[in-house]
Formats: sequence, C-alpha cells, structure tokens
Amino acid sequence: MIQYSIRRLLAAIPVVLGVVAIAFILARVIPGDPCRAILGEKATAAACERFNENKGLNEPLWTQFTIYMSDLARGDFGESIRFKRPITTIMLERIPLTMELSIMAVSLAVLIGVPLGILAATRRNSLADVITMIFANIGVSMPVFWLGLMLAYVFALLLKDTPFALPPTGRISPGVVPVPFYQVYGWDVPQSGITAALLTFVANMYIVNALLSTDWTLFADALKHMILPAVALSTIPMAIIARMTRSSMLEVLELDYIRTARAKGARRSQIVFKHAFRNALLPLVTITGLQMGLVLSGAILTETIFNLAGVGRAMYEAITARDFPIIQGFLIVISVGYVLINLLIDLSYAYLDPRIRLE
Repeated sequence: MIQYSIRRLLAAIPVVLGVVAIAFILARVIPGDPCRAILGEKATAAACERFNENKGLNEPLWTQFTIYMSDLARGDFGESIRFKRPITTIMLERIPLTMELSIMAVSLAVLIGVPLGILAATRRNSLADVITMIFANIGVSMPVFWLGLMLAYVFALLLKDTPFALPPTGRISPGVVPVPFYQVYGWDVPQSGITAALLTFVANMYIVNALLSTDWTLFADALKHMILPAVALSTIPMAIIARMTRSSMLEVLELDYIRTARAKGARRSQIVFKHAFRNALLPLVTITGLQMGLVLSGAILTETIFNLAGVGRAMYEAITARDFPIIQGFLIVISVGYVLINLLIDLSYAYLDPRIRLE
C-alpha cells in the first residue's frame, strides 16, 4: 500500500508542474490588455508603458515565467494587479466559501443520489425506477442558472412569510458577525506563517467556525444562506451519481455470486448492501470524486446568482480585469485540487479492491 501511494504521488508531480506552466500561458493568451482593463479604454500608450513596467509585464514571457516559478517555489503567488493585495490573502478569503459550498453540494448529491440509484436498480423497470430516471434526466439537463433563480424566487419571494423562507443572496445576514474560533478561545496566534494561514482558512468557513466556537446564531444563519446555493449546485452531480449507482448496481446484481447468495437464502438487505453495493463502489467513487472537482471549479454561475464571493466570482472578476496573478493562482489551486482528488480516488481503489494493492 505504501509503495502504491508513493508511486501515485511521484506521478502527480509532473502533472502539477505541467499545470503551472499551462496556467501561466493561458492567463496571458486571454484577449485583452490588463492596462486598459484596469485604467480604462482611454489610457494613453505612455500610461500603459509605465503600468506594464511597474507590473513586470514588459519583460519577455520566459523571463516572467522564470520569476514566477522562483516566487512560487517560496510559496509566493504574487500580488493582484487590480487590488494590489497578495494572492494568498485573496485565496484565504475566497477558497473557504467555495470549499464549504462544494462539500455541502456533493454531500447532498451523494446522500440523495446513491439511495435513488440503489432503489432504481433493485426495482428495475418498475414505477420507482422510471420516476427516478426521469428525475435524473431532468437534473442533468436543468441549467444551474435557471434553477438558482427559480429557487430564489420560490423560497425568498413566494414563501417569504412562511417558516420555509430562505435568504436568496449573501453569506450571512447583516448584523451577524463571525468571530474566529481562535479569538473566542483566546489563542495566541501569530500574525503570519502557515499556522496563521491555516487557522484563518478554517475560520473563513463560517459553518465550521460556528461549530468550533459554538456560535449557534452564526451556524443557523450561515447554514440558511448556504442551502439554496448548495441545492442548485448539487442537482447535476446528484443526477449523475444516481444514474451511475443504478448502472453499477445492475451490473453487479447480475453476477453469479449474487445468484448464489440468493440461493443460499441471504436476506435482501444483505445481498444489496453487503455484497452488491460494496462491489459497485469503484465507479461510484470515481464519479463522486470527479463531481467534487467539477463543483470546486464550476461554481461561477451559482456564486454569481447568489452573490457569493468565492473562487468562481474571483475567477470571473480576474478574467474581466485581465488580472494575471489571480487567474494563475486560482487555476493552479483548482488544478492541484483535481490532482489531489484523483490521488485520493486512486488510494481509495487500493483500499476497496485488494487486487490493486497487490499490483
């Protein structure tokens, strides 16, 4: 198992380096000029020349890449052209929201999609199977921006005077102040460094921070604000997971050892969950991991509709302003997230299937 894990880790290194190079190039081939995107279309050539010189954009591409890689090796993602703030600071503000939203969305997708897929597989060609697959097909084809607007319209307007009303925008209500958990406990936290960054990252996940600090007002308010975005973002992964679960379960339920278990008089629940579902997990783990990667990088529409300042909004704003450092930084983080998720999937394969550990 250890050798298998080491091989997978070593194989991920060239992928990450390739991602860094591609992210650097892609950020610079986007049409548009950072100078005029930030200073305005009427900026003079002299002003743009000074702007590019101050930002190091007038250097040859290979020189810029060498400087960037040197800074990146020290953990320095650079400074935003637009906001003049370190990229790591912006990441600590934006990534926790998107991660919290993504975890909630994928959790909803798994908790609902897997039981629906099992129900459809065990009731093949029944009314339950037909209804489940209709639901899955609608979920896959439903645009996120339309669903988000409909959810906001129903729960914020039509049901605004009922106990089912939910906030349509924002992360917390005005007047609710999220106090970092380490301040609640009076911890002596350094102003900079890895420890400070890690504690700030966790504290910016408001639901997690509320649980750690036992601030139930913040917890209830942050959770209410996250329900509609999470439901909107989870619809497509939920439908895909339901269909994949059904397909995998149907394939396993036709195998000889399942028929043998039935012939021996094993209980239906034991056949479904102990024998069939466990052996249908490999493709399900794969698709769930990929969906996690997708929602981490694909929340632009959801965050825009619900006015959430996460990774998606940061990327959209950076592309609009041609803010190269932010584009590069977040592309690298998203891509490394994909690599890590795939690495975890590979390691889970080795855990779920002993034959892989023996390779």
